[in-house]
Amino acid sequence: MTEIDFHFNTPDKVHYACRLLRKAVGARGARVVVVAPPAVIEAIDAALWQLSAVDFVAHCRASAEPAVLSRSPVVLMDGDAGALPHQQVLLNLASEIPAGFERFERLIDIVTDDEDDRLSARLRWRHYADRGYAITRHQFQGSATR
Repeated sequence: MTEIDFHFNTPDKVHYACRLLRKAVGARGARVVVVAPPAVIEAIDAALWQLSAVDFVAHCRASAEPAVLSRSPVVLMDGDAGALPHQQVLLNLASEIPAGFERFERLIDIVTDDEDDRLSARLRWRHYADRGYAITRHQFQGSATR
């Protein structure tokens, strides 16, 4: 069953996602799919390219060639995450429940302190809890997001 983590009160989803990606890929060797609205995907893509050479996280878009997808530790997409070559970690920055999340070993949901974002997160939490998923809550602490 998919492990679900919610990270609450993050000041900036894009920078927090980049930080998580650096940690997950660099320190743990995880393979991650990021699901977000198109504008957020654009921002994450740009932010990942601006990291230093030491912190760089290899990534591609879900529309990349199959050979690139299979080698990339991070895949950025704004749609169904079910048809990808790896399904280890799904990082959700969207307000909806990501399609195909149950195929992943782990789902990480990032939530800001914005009231609308928190309301949609409560609905996702309830959806997962009603289906018997164990959920771990993480509270953002600290001022640095990079």
